[in-house]
Amino acid sequence: MRNFKELTIWQKSYALTLQVYEATSSFPKEEIFGLTSQIRRSSTSVAANIAEGCGYESNLQFMRFLAMASGSASELDCHIRLSRDLGFISESTYEKLQVNITELRKMLFVFTKSIK
Repeated sequence: MRNFKELTIWQKSYALTLQVYEATSSFPKEEIFGLTSQIRRSSTSVAANIAEGCGYESNLQFMRFLAMASGSASELDCHIRLSRDLGFISESTYEKLQVNITELRKMLFVFTKSIK
């Protein structure tokens, strides 16, 4: 069994989730059940899918959860762009999140390839 807390991809995704929660804390109240919820769930989903996949013995099952984590990272990418375009986050916050998401997506791709 893998220990997800030891994986750099999980550590990075968890740190990204904390950044997303901080960035969304100032979103308009009317977005609490809209974009705020969506962006937080997609960021949480990345780390959670990596952690859940670690609970399976089979590499095939693990890779399935890594694929879901990658999909959630893509969803998060879309949400932060929308947040910037709606004026909910600054350009600098957007760029910081964008760099981290892109790096994480690349890491997920390489990591998945390494266990195939």
